Amino acid sequence: MPSRYSSSDTQQDARDLAAALGASAQELPIESIVDSYAATLEGEFTGLEHDLTEENVQARVRGNLLMALSNKFGWLVLTTGNKSEMSVGYTTLYGDLAGGFAVIKDVAKTLVYRLSEWRNSPAGGAGRTNAPIPPSIIERAPSAELRPEQRDEDSLPPYELLDQILHGYVELHLGREQLVAEGLPAPEVERVIRLVDGAEYKRRQAPPGIKITERAFGRDRRMPITNRYRG
Repeated sequence: MPSRYSSSDTQQDARDLAAALGASAQELPIESIVDSYAATLEGEFTGLEHDLTEENVQARVRGNLLMALSNKFGWLVLTTGNKSEMSVGYTTLYGDLAGGFAVIKDVAKTLVYRLSEWRNSPAGGAGRTNAPIPPSIIERAPSAELRPEQRDEDSLPPYELLDQILHGYVELHLGREQLVAEGLPAPEVERVIRLVDGAEYKRRQAPPGIKITERAFGRDRRMPITNRYRG
């Protein structure tokens, strides 16, 4: 579902991955649909700068199309958000959060990379030499590709640092002082805690998924979402 910001490399990687997995691939360009949204909202948005609103329209168009295919063919839509993204709200309601099952919602981003590398190894391929995941998917700087030259690290700490903070705060239930005492940078600790607490309302609306850690979001960890609660 390419938009004007979807790189040719990303699109080719998607085709190559589908072919390696033996999965069928359909292409539904979304640029004209996004443009129709922009035209509809033009009067309301007159004089305002493009921002996260326009970025999220793209994600929501994709979610809408996927749910239409699900309704028509009885397919189950799998959401793509990992635990790192779910933790800090780096997901779009009714966009990439739309679906029926969240396969990697309890899998941290750095673990996603490790699992991908393992799957490409002989051990992960049960002795087979083929590596189904194109190396460029693993090596390319992560990006939602919702605006020009976008990178995840424009909005978030590097995932290696982010996952350390999240592991302490979410899974070990450590507070700010304890995390800083572990040698983690105080400004980033405070920022991540604020993001995690503020994204609880999104996680309440996310589909169920597989639990692999001792403290997954949901029954293991639920925080208040009213009265401006801050943990």
